[in-house]
Amino acid sequence: MKITKFMGVFVIIPAVSFAAENNCMNRTTVPDKVLDLVSVVELGLCRNPETASAYYSLESARFNKNAGYANYLPSINANVTLGKNYQNKNWDESQYGASISASYLIFDFGKRLADLNQLSAIWRATGFEYNERVQNYIYGIIGAYYALLNADADIISAKKSQEVAKTALDIAKKKFNAGVVARADVLKAETTLASRDLDLERAKNNREITKGTLLTKLSFSANQHITIADMPNEFGSPHENESIDKLIEIARTKRPDLLRAMANKDAAWHRRNSAFLKNLPSITATGTITWNDDDAQFFATGGSHVNGTIGIRASMPIFAGFANMYGVRSANALYEGSNENLRITNDTAVLDVFTAYQNYKTAQNVLEQTKTLLKSATESERVTAGMYRVGRATMLDWQTAQAELVSAQKQNNAAKYDLFTKRAAVALAIGDIKSELEKEK
Repeated sequence: MKITKFMGVFVIIPAVSFAAENNCMNRTTVPDKVLDLVSVVELGLCRNPETASAYYSLESARFNKNAGYANYLPSINANVTLGKNYQNKNWDESQYGASISASYLIFDFGKRLADLNQLSAIWRATGFEYNERVQNYIYGIIGAYYALLNADADIISAKKSQEVAKTALDIAKKKFNAGVVARADVLKAETTLASRDLDLERAKNNREITKGTLLTKLSFSANQHITIADMPNEFGSPHENESIDKLIEIARTKRPDLLRAMANKDAAWHRRNSAFLKNLPSITATGTITWNDDDAQFFATGGSHVNGTIGIRASMPIFAGFANMYGVRSANALYEGSNENLRITNDTAVLDVFTAYQNYKTAQNVLEQTKTLLKSATESERVTAGMYRVGRATMLDWQTAQAELVSAQKQNNAAKYDLFTKRAAVALAIGDIKSELEKEK
């Protein structure tokens, strides 16, 4: 898939280079190496049919725009004729000839310029739509990537919890054999271990599902294997400390749906002008050269005959059943509607930026709280385990501490990768998801 220079607001990391090195479009298996986020996005963009379809729509709009320049060039037509006349029950000799005609629009009060500007605005709008679809696809890849990392972290946490539960069971059995505790402690420890085994199986199942989701987004079969790199623990988004007003200003210059709405409004404005200018005169230069070779009975001297004409033609529509009048009114209504659509898109953009910003700030606070919770739960489990060993806590106390630790680990894992996702959501809301990828280079 090609990335055009037109996308000034969003120049994505070139997927073409990745494709050239790895033949990604024709791959049937995932690359057998650890893939970071940028590599996964490049691989997805190279293979994704949705963004490829959007790219071809952009190319179609570009060619339509280029076709608009044809009105500034002469129009030349060639004709060849061959025929026979039938009269008085007889066929005459064959008649044949050729002609070339040319015309050039000299003046039309700017209608062809309005048409060209309209096509250019449509091309820009299509480009921003392509931009938006690419960014939305990348955001989906980012979400699936972080979800898989979260699933991997849950498996690690589940294994650690399983080890703690096994240790608790071993200690309970030793204390029971020594006659220090009742068999109920052993049964409780076995129940806890069984629960941790179940948690691990669920974590593995969730990991397979999230892996399949990511692979499907990359257009691979869900049963393949993929290894991805973990994310750093530090956060350095350039937009983390920006104010809401600053982010909204950025969105107004980079957000593709807002830019697309502006381009559509421009296209509607030029379409309205073109509809009005259609009712004005146009002046065209014309010229024709004709060659005929007919039987002598039609031309007394026989042989070849060449003639031509040259002139200037002025034309103006007088009456077309009110079609032109209604065409102007329709174009004006579309222009007014595009203004309202721009207002709606602007309001939506402001709300999206505000919501994403608040969600990200909340996610930052939640991560800090889960860190504190995890630290507390880890220490509580460690202390309770020691107290149980010396007989100052019950197995129920230890079970409770283990359950709190498991919950704290899951919450911390979810909060960590949710923060990455929320950070990407801010970048998406302002139309600059490229910055999210650049931080991972």
